[in-house]
Amino acid sequence: MTFAHPALFYSDEESYIDGTVPFVVEGLASAEPVAVAVPGRNLQLLKEALSGFAHLVTFLDMTDTGRNPGRIIPELRAFADRHRGAVRIISEPVWDLRTDVEYPACTLHEALVNYAFSGRDLSILCPYNTTTLTHDILADAEKTHPVVIDASGHRPSDHFHPARVVVAAHSLPLTIPSDAASTSVGAGAMAAVRAFAREQAVKLGLAHDRVDDFTLAVTELATNSVRHGGGESTVRVWSESKSIVCQVNDNGHITDVLAGRTPVHANEPGGRGLLLVNRLADLVRTQTTSSGTAIQVRFDLTDKKAT
Repeated sequence: MTFAHPALFYSDEESYIDGTVPFVVEGLASAEPVAVAVPGRNLQLLKEALSGFAHLVTFLDMTDTGRNPGRIIPELRAFADRHRGAVRIISEPVWDLRTDVEYPACTLHEALVNYAFSGRDLSILCPYNTTTLTHDILADAEKTHPVVIDASGHRPSDHFHPARVVVAAHSLPLTIPSDAASTSVGAGAMAAVRAFAREQAVKLGLAHDRVDDFTLAVTELATNSVRHGGGESTVRVWSESKSIVCQVNDNGHITDVLAGRTPVHANEPGGRGLLLVNRLADLVRTQTTSSGTAIQVRFDLTDKKAT
């Protein structure tokens, strides 16, 4: 069994089609299930280019599926797990409308793909637009992909080192404004946490139909923090850049780099908290070192879905 995770460096629509369509067609010719998870504009481009085969391909809009990069591995894993044998996926988690706040979660995701699917008979092709993305982003792609495909062909990446990317991403500081609302949490205090989260969500203007999601996500984070982070934690909430943000800090250290991204079997009693948080939130970022852990979740106050 082999796992392949190449980056495709493309510069325009023509090179995008030239690099992706043969990957899909070759997979279909070998009776391999194929999924395409790319941003909406490129999704439409590929649907048109694959018009004769589109009914054989699973299409996912990455602006929805990957709005929070922490959702992507569980989604791709679910697709791969539904099939036996070799599987092919095109996954484009980085595009020009990603914000500076979102991007560290994207590069962390790309590094973790190498751990999440190691040993699987699976090929994941990741396109990167060399015209619209910065040099630093393209350099990061070479750190998270063992092979790069560009105009000159296939070449191994001399900079491939996903472990360093994971450590660096988890070491980035997460800042908290001085006026953030705050509450301390201990065992048996989850009712108070739920009330605090709901009050802040309403006060800061989160859409009514998302207040329950925010409340649940904050409660799950606080519960995990108390259970695994030393018995108590601090929950802070504030608004920033058209988002409502919650950060939970404790004294624990997360050692499982795939926490919150690995499926949990039905007969297992726990392990679903971070999976659920990744599903509910628009962005999840984690700082975890030997001195403590901070997990930050963001819920958009407005719809930022790209087209």
